[in-house]
Amino acid sequence: MKALFVTSEIAPWVKTGGLGDVAAALPPALHRIGCDVRLLLPRYPALRDAFPDAEHLVHLPWLGGQLPACDLYVAQHGELPFLLLDCPMLFDRPGNPYLGPEGRDWLDNHLRFGLLSRVAARLAGAATPLDWRPDILHCHDWQTGLAPYYLHHYETGGAASVLTIHNLAFQGVFPRALLEELGLTEDDWHIEGIEYYGHLSFLKAGLRHADWLTTVSPTYAREIQAAPEGMGMQGLLQTRAAQLTGILNGIDTEQWNPATDPHLAAPYDRERLDAKARNKRALQRELGLAERADCPLFGVVSRLTHQKGLDLAAAVGDALVHLPAQLAVLGSGEKTLEAAFRALAARHPGQVAVTIGFSEALAHRIEAGADIFLMPSRFEPCGLNQMYSLAYGTPPLVRATGGLADTVVNYSAAGLADGSANGFVCGDAMPAAILGTARWAAELWRDRAAWRRLQQNAMAGDYGWDGPARRYLDLYAKLSRSLRPA
Repeated sequence: MKALFVTSEIAPWVKTGGLGDVAAALPPALHRIGCDVRLLLPRYPALRDAFPDAEHLVHLPWLGGQLPACDLYVAQHGELPFLLLDCPMLFDRPGNPYLGPEGRDWLDNHLRFGLLSRVAARLAGAATPLDWRPDILHCHDWQTGLAPYYLHHYETGGAASVLTIHNLAFQGVFPRALLEELGLTEDDWHIEGIEYYGHLSFLKAGLRHADWLTTVSPTYAREIQAAPEGMGMQGLLQTRAAQLTGILNGIDTEQWNPATDPHLAAPYDRERLDAKARNKRALQRELGLAERADCPLFGVVSRLTHQKGLDLAAAVGDALVHLPAQLAVLGSGEKTLEAAFRALAARHPGQVAVTIGFSEALAHRIEAGADIFLMPSRFEPCGLNQMYSLAYGTPPLVRATGGLADTVVNYSAAGLADGSANGFVCGDAMPAAILGTARWAAELWRDRAAWRRLQQNAMAGDYGWDGPARRYLDLYAKLSRSLRPA
């Protein structure tokens, strides 16, 4: 089975969210079980610098509209070939792959990711200039959403296409006036094509024309077929329900393993949980928190946004401290939330620590040093931090949405006994509900025997990529047989 995996970001070089982590972890997992997978992604400066010996593979001439000519380079990363799309006028830019220095979208994002989509479709079709052609074109989010459309309407003899929705909130919506710049015509402008409420939408085109759709958790696959999580696309997704599958993401269990994590003060595992307390003390010292063993430490590692429910966490911060409890926050995002957390820390020195920004090493230490991980997202397609927390024996407190509902089982005495309970689940996105659940978790934390069992339940789960990779490979095989018979 041959698969072309097309993505606009990949960790650790270019990452803004979970897509970068998936792009880094799923292809190697597919390779391990026998899939010939290659990645197509823009040759951003970070990737150009990471692979200075990349070899020129082929020149791709004009592909229509104002999409410029470009080149493909190939670089080997471990067992995987990276196909790097080189177009300096579009991709040779610093920083965030989608935003300019002032924090607003690049004005030519339609051309940047239109070119990525167009090249993906060409490589997946009969006219590919390569001597390797995929059975499956696997696209991700709006940045590659036009690829299935180009493949369906502008190429022949192509691969079967899969589009994975990582976050439906981002839809790649642009003015109709840009149609011709993308090499498209008025014939493409209709409700079954790329038209979306008077605009063109990359994501809508992919949702309509990909042979199969996946999301990153089973619950999110159901949620997006109705408002509000459907984000205006729910009607289309309802019509495609028979070709929509939720496959839960995994995590990199080598990078996120408390027994071998080099960032921690003390390694530990399910049978050596006493060592976790050393990581709490070390984290308290690092962040300037009082070294208290008599109250739980809540941890947050997140983008500080409304979607992530961090306004709810800020709203209950004062009451949380008086449970009593401590709070350690790492993240950045909306300026009002950054300011709210800074003010919370100023009101409670020694009890609340806030680090604005991101540090991979500190993220690992918070996962290990916290007693409870706070993740009150309003919606969460999959989520990774709750799985990191489970693997680190840090029971998460989450909202019942998306992948959080699929991975965290609410505490109950019966669930504790049968091994299923591994955290705390709150139904409502309201400060009172979050605080009530936090109070409940803090009370259970004081029952050392019950807490240890909850931690062991959490750490017993399988959160790796092998299972999800097999489900993707099964889907590839199904599509290859049914849609592209030999």
